[in-house]
Amino acid sequence: MAIQPAPAPQTPPSAQYGPHRFATLRTTLALMLREMSTTYGRTPGGYAWAILEPLGAILVLSLGFSLVIRTPQLGTSFILFYATGYMPFSLYQSLSNKISKSIAFSKPLLQYPAVSWLDAVLARFLLNALTGVTVACLLLSGILAVLAHQSVLDLTPVIEAMSMAILLGLAVGTLNCVLVGLFPIWEITWSILTRPLFIASGIFFLYEGMPPLAQDILWYNPLLHIIGLMRSGFYPTYPATYVSHLYVLGVSLALLTLGLILMGRYHRDILNR
Repeated sequence: MAIQPAPAPQTPPSAQYGPHRFATLRTTLALMLREMSTTYGRTPGGYAWAILEPLGAILVLSLGFSLVIRTPQLGTSFILFYATGYMPFSLYQSLSNKISKSIAFSKPLLQYPAVSWLDAVLARFLLNALTGVTVACLLLSGILAVLAHQSVLDLTPVIEAMSMAILLGLAVGTLNCVLVGLFPIWEITWSILTRPLFIASGIFFLYEGMPPLAQDILWYNPLLHIIGLMRSGFYPTYPATYVSHLYVLGVSLALLTLGLILMGRYHRDILNR
């Protein structure tokens, strides 16, 4: 009688998938390190510019408006008033711009099977979100320390505002990443369409101080809600009753869902262009 060979031992699932379990994490970290070296490692000062740039913008705004306005609309410090508006706006803008160029930035690496479009988006999102939050914490803490501000700081609305700015930046950036990849002219079009946001997002004024017609129009700007919520954490007497968490989250999640669906459908077409 013929002797049948013993069956080959089966590879346990843990050993079979072990080498690939953390592939996405390793790839994302590698892309983050690559961007750190290319973005901040090739310029004198490196990460110092991430702090000096928004600080310079806040100081210029404060100095300019202090020459024509006696006191800000909230409190007595121009620097704190404009910082609480500029920092969440800057975080959103930086994230949306960086994420919208994720595919273009990592396009040579996306030709490898181990690197996916999701890795490229996650790497830019995580690095720039961490950088933006760190810079905001340093600047706002420094401003409060220098000014010896005595108001009671409520961290809950501050954290909520920064989180919503991050989510909105991710959503807009992901959707624009697809649109720019499919229609390169969209990058210029979007830049033109969103230039008024710097004025229309409440950095220089309060929503309550606007005429009723302007309030009806600007209410649909999610950034106005985010900045109002941010300021309510620094100014206890400012209620910001117009702020709608549900509206900002709804807009952000809708744009993010649309961006992810389109990216999953058209990322190969974008890479082959």
